[in-house]
Amino acid sequence: MSTTITLKGNEVHTIGQLPSVGTTIRDFALVDSGLQVKTLENFKGKKKVFNIFPSIDTPTCASSARKFNEEASAMQDTVVINVSKDLPFALGRFCAAEGLNNVETLSDFRSSFGDDYEVTITDSPMKGLLSRAVIVTDADNKVVYTEQVPEIGNEPNYEAALAALK
Repeated sequence: MSTTITLKGNEVHTIGQLPSVGTTIRDFALVDSGLQVKTLENFKGKKKVFNIFPSIDTPTCASSARKFNEEASAMQDTVVINVSKDLPFALGRFCAAEGLNNVETLSDFRSSFGDDYEVTITDSPMKGLLSRAVIVTDADNKVVYTEQVPEIGNEPNYEAALAALK
């Protein structure tokens, strides 16, 4: 069952629905800017905020990466994981230019993350990219909060996502 969101008011659909609160997230194999594969094991014992977006090269995506980076520095045993289909080189360039050092920025360019977490966009000019969504887990990988942002151009609810960590 797909999820309906919008892009500038026009209907867009994702492959499915975000993981339910209380479920355990699936493992993943995402690529960092050094072309190293990161899996769930790399973040063992940490609370996780998945900041998922279509591309780092859009203003809203860049804003969400900056905001979560700023907030992450104050959180204990928590990691913010930015995920998009951007190539690792573009993600690395952006993070270096912005000084984003409190987040992990990972690429889904050769993995099944978008399908596994059901955030792949299935139609519109953005077909194949990831929707804007937030998934928060506890240290045991159980989902404690999700948000499928209804309008791709809008920012996520940072306060609600961060409150779920407490």
